[in-house]
Amino acid sequence: MTPSDACQLSVVLPYANERENLTPLILELEAALQALGRSFEVICVDDGSTDGGGEVLRSLQATRPWLRVYQHRKNFGQSASYCTGFRLARGELILTMDSDRQHDPADIRRLFEPMQAGVAAVCGVRAARQDSRVRRWSSQIANGFASWMTGDRVVDAGCTFRLMRKTALAELPVFNGLHRFLPTLLRIQGFKVVEIQINHRNRQAGKTKYGINNRMWRGIVDCLAIRWFRQRAIAADRLAPGPNNQE
Repeated sequence: MTPSDACQLSVVLPYANERENLTPLILELEAALQALGRSFEVICVDDGSTDGGGEVLRSLQATRPWLRVYQHRKNFGQSASYCTGFRLARGELILTMDSDRQHDPADIRRLFEPMQAGVAAVCGVRAARQDSRVRRWSSQIANGFASWMTGDRVVDAGCTFRLMRKTALAELPVFNGLHRFLPTLLRIQGFKVVEIQINHRNRQAGKTKYGINNRMWRGIVDCLAIRWFRQRAIAADRLAPGPNNQE
């Protein structure tokens, strides 16, 4: 596939200082995506890395025309990386995942099964999280609080392993923290979201970038913003079906 070709699936992969994980992840992704039998691309967005991960990806890119690499001028956060990927994606469907290899590329096939007509997104739920007890505990509290504040029940809002239709992402508000509220925002705009259990693996290399201190207070403020947005949002699927809206 050449850079000008359209494709069926775009994988958006943000990373920040994950050099040791990039080569094994790209090799796993290559095998899983080729097995799907669909045209695809992988969009890697470097969010201000300082460990030389971009050089690793560019060496892999030399023999993989479906691999695209972009670099932010500084660290803007995970949501910014996803939004950059959404803008650059050429696929009809967009898959998002983390670059720490805790998401299993073998599960990509499973995300396609519920993606039927009328479904805008299929979101993963980490069934057996391979994280510390503190991280699991804080995530459960955060998910419960977010569900109460926003009025939308999302089992695992922190899981970014998702398959979404590009058309459903067209009117998303862009803000820092967006990636944690994507399922809720899509439902607010009138789209159907499905959740399924996925595999979760131990981190093999590198260090996590997230903890309680850099999530809790920002998350509370974000929940208040989503609550406001829910009351003021205009449905994205606002055109009525029928002959008056046929092109």
